[in-house]
Amino acid sequence: MKPRAPGSRRAAASLALIVAGLLACSLASADEAWRWDLPRGFPVPVVPADNPMTTAKVELGQRLFSDKRLSITGAYACASCHDPGRAFTDGRARALGATGELHNRSTPSLVNVAYNAAFGWANPDIRDLEAQAEIPLLGEDPLELGLSGRETKVMDELQRDPELRAALERAFPENAQAFTLLHVRRALAAYQRSLISASSAYDRYVFYDEKEAMSVSARRGMDLFFSERAGCAGCHPAPLFMSPAVYLGTSPEPRFHNTGLYNLDGAGSYPENGTGLFEHTQRPGDMGRFRVPSLRNIARTAPYMHDGSIATLADVVDHYASGGRNRGPTGEPGGRSPLQSAELSRFELRPGEREDLVAFLESLSDLNPPYAGDAETGAPPSPR
Repeated sequence: MKPRAPGSRRAAASLALIVAGLLACSLASADEAWRWDLPRGFPVPVVPADNPMTTAKVELGQRLFSDKRLSITGAYACASCHDPGRAFTDGRARALGATGELHNRSTPSLVNVAYNAAFGWANPDIRDLEAQAEIPLLGEDPLELGLSGRETKVMDELQRDPELRAALERAFPENAQAFTLLHVRRALAAYQRSLISASSAYDRYVFYDEKEAMSVSARRGMDLFFSERAGCAGCHPAPLFMSPAVYLGTSPEPRFHNTGLYNLDGAGSYPENGTGLFEHTQRPGDMGRFRVPSLRNIARTAPYMHDGSIATLADVVDHYASGGRNRGPTGEPGGRSPLQSAELSRFELRPGEREDLVAFLESLSDLNPPYAGDAETGAPPSPR
């Protein structure tokens, strides 16, 4: 049999994603089906066929997202680290688990995670939100919520809550006899897919032709951002400002980049507890490679980078304009790393351009976030 050409395989994969998305929509009843509220031209997320989006499932997911019974201490929830007011981050350089354990990574934003090709900062194997939910729930190194070994007890507690039990029956009418960890994972995944960022000043300017939505400085910064000289859009293309992005009709493989944060030994090494993709592959060339996060709502997610080691957006701009800081063992510049991604190169910042780039990055924050429910009470978002 003649093998398929690469283009045919890509087309077949894209068609499979479209069919899966359509099947997921058809499985949800007409009155419960989730309606994506997206600007014209904004991509439609992919939804797994075995976990279709429904309003009831999203509402249950938000309640569980704020439910502290899911933690080993009973005092911590997903929302404790992923605060909607901070674009689902926590303002810390490094995350803190339910028992007070300090993590090696900062808390990543959950806004627009529906489009991620991979999850976590540098894990190439976690490809969907349902699988990712196991890590904070059950992971022990580092410990986040600490549910491992307590699953049955906690599921029984949820089942005894009449409001949650009714929410479960609405969300999973086909198999809602009792709470299971799979119900929790799927509801959390559905809620996180609903966290779409598309209501920023940039969106008003680009998608709705509101010419005064962005300041003059932000528009100058936008021109520089998309210019060949700065090259920012090479890794952060619009409209999602992340790469790669998964949506209906695409099937990209995850990619990871070394942005020249560290060069401890002159050969490109990173701190032992922050080696990035290398931790999973053990390939020397993967040292310091991390996922490219979205820049949407970036002004609300300081401090920056996987370890929170850059404090402000102005400092982030300086890091990239310098071609990477490549910090040595005592904080001194270590010279360009041989492992640094080729896409990252130095560019000149002319007077006022740092401020213009920061103004543009600030314009990517949602003005009226559609996902800002009450993190403490778990009040669900308005149906969309």
